[in-house]
Amino acid sequence: MVRHDRLSDPNAEYTMRDLSRGTLGLGSGGEIRDAEITDVQTTMVDGNYPWILVRVYTDAGVVGTGESYWGGGDTAIIDRMKPFLLGENPLDVDRLYEHLVQKMSGEGSISGKVISAISGVEIALHDAAGKLLEVPVYQLLGGKYRDAVRVYCDCHAGDEAEPATNAAEAERVVEELGYDALKFDLDVPSGHETDRVNRHLRPAEIEHKAEIVAAVTERVGDRADVAFDCHWSYSAGSARRLARELEAYDVWWLEDPIPPENHDVQRTVTQSTATPIATGENVYRTHGTRRLLTEEAVDIVAPDIPKVGGLREGMKIANLADVFYVPVAMHNVSSPIGTMASAHLGAAIPNALAVEFHSYQLGWWEDLVEESGLIEDGRMAVPDEPGLGLTLDLDAVEANLVEGAELFDEA
Repeated sequence: MVRHDRLSDPNAEYTMRDLSRGTLGLGSGGEIRDAEITDVQTTMVDGNYPWILVRVYTDAGVVGTGESYWGGGDTAIIDRMKPFLLGENPLDVDRLYEHLVQKMSGEGSISGKVISAISGVEIALHDAAGKLLEVPVYQLLGGKYRDAVRVYCDCHAGDEAEPATNAAEAERVVEELGYDALKFDLDVPSGHETDRVNRHLRPAEIEHKAEIVAAVTERVGDRADVAFDCHWSYSAGSARRLARELEAYDVWWLEDPIPPENHDVQRTVTQSTATPIATGENVYRTHGTRRLLTEEAVDIVAPDIPKVGGLREGMKIANLADVFYVPVAMHNVSSPIGTMASAHLGAAIPNALAVEFHSYQLGWWEDLVEESGLIEDGRMAVPDEPGLGLTLDLDAVEANLVEGAELFDEA
């Protein structure tokens, strides 16, 4: 064949750009691999969090959809990055990710809103690449270890400070909704606080939190694993005392008991207790997670994929965690798009523990996509369709936009 002969002819003239962009491929595959990005658009849905959806359009007619963390990458930052993407090949996911990090360095692309914005674009690029190559995203990440990923339900009872109310909600979620993995908040008022700003826990406060843990774990027994979240609320000493108090109970993990900045203190707290300590959603990229792992300062690493760097960065974090035999439980407060992206990663890494689901009380969460039955019996099956395997229901998106947001311009 002509193209084959050109490749085997030592006198033929072709460029590395031809090779890298796939223009030397056979038939239409070469054209697909030579696709270009023509537009990048965003919108914001008013869910239980404001979900930032990102779409990457190509001249091959393929559109990739991603999601950026709600409190992170805002739409203005993504618009700022658009000139750095137009005309580029959407299959060059890694290169474009690093390109955006470099081009946005002045805006602080090592963490925060900028890396979260880049994460949304990166997920959309994976979706587009999967559709162009006609493979699911997990295949782009190296294949799958499992067909479905365990989902843990972030639970919220009516009175979260009341142990019995939390226990009743745990029972309901296990029996009626079918989850065998749960999480509850512990940074709730106990009625014994004297100063909530200084991060100190009085003995009565620790006792109250232990009562919540006891009520929930004893109610569900061995039917479910239960984690508890502190949202970076406590001092080092208080965190150690709380963690030790909870050693008597079957705690899946205690999440973010101290602020995230000081890895030395994080290490001290983690190594001071038999209660498993989880953290990771507020450190960015592999660089942010590195010290947590190398210094054995975490028992379970919890990156938020649409926040801390996207799918490939999430894969790097998981691979590094695996070197230290640490499991990965992905924090997630996303729409179906970001949640499914995390599930694809969870399928593709050996040390996936679970993916969080934060919208069980939002009746229309699944309506944002045309597919149904996304989470069944506490598991999220990973689709074999190209890309993420989801199709946005644009009517549902439009019906739930944040005030002032505009729907994607499909034209």
